[in-house]
Amino acid sequence: MGDAFTRRPKLQESAKSHGKNYITPSGLERLKDERTFLLAKDRPAVVETVAWAAGNGDRSENADYQYGKRRLRQIDRRIRFLTQRIEMAEVVDPEAPRAGHLASRAYFGATVRYANAAGAERVVSILGIDEVDLARNHISWASPLGRALTKAAEDDEVVLRAPGGNQTLTVREVRYERISVEPFQVPDEASMRGKGKLTENF
Repeated sequence: MGDAFTRRPKLQESAKSHGKNYITPSGLERLKDERTFLLAKDRPAVVETVAWAAGNGDRSENADYQYGKRRLRQIDRRIRFLTQRIEMAEVVDPEAPRAGHLASRAYFGATVRYANAAGAERVVSILGIDEVDLARNHISWASPLGRALTKAAEDDEVVLRAPGGNQTLTVREVRYERISVEPFQVPDEASMRGKGKLTENF
């Protein structure tokens, strides 16, 4: 089904382990856009295919029917998941005015520049579990790095506790600015019509 269902292989399991769903306005919009697409376009199209396939003989050996039923179960699981995440959403705008420690320390929505012990620098933005995008350096507030950086201010040293061992990081800068979250992309027609290639990654 394309990127809509393959972007984050274990997102649902990860999301279930945290009670709050902090998310940016654009991140919430992406979840809503995907749910709308599934409800208004994708699911009705698959239902139509299943109905057509049901009239074509033995259902137990009807590949179109079996595929369609499995695809419907996947779509319905995804819709339930998206609905739950939307209902749990606590929207935080990275561009909202801040004062005092809320402006100088790293919280949800912050973009942080830090250096490791070797002096190598990296910039990350602390976003929601549903907004993780390593290609854009968007990390989750609930990740080990996100937790390590939370509440840190410029020149603070923090300890990143990771499976490979602890690392000391030095915060160089904390800022709040517009963060571009990739919008939901409607899958192309070819991938929507593809048969027999299902992803179980949602």
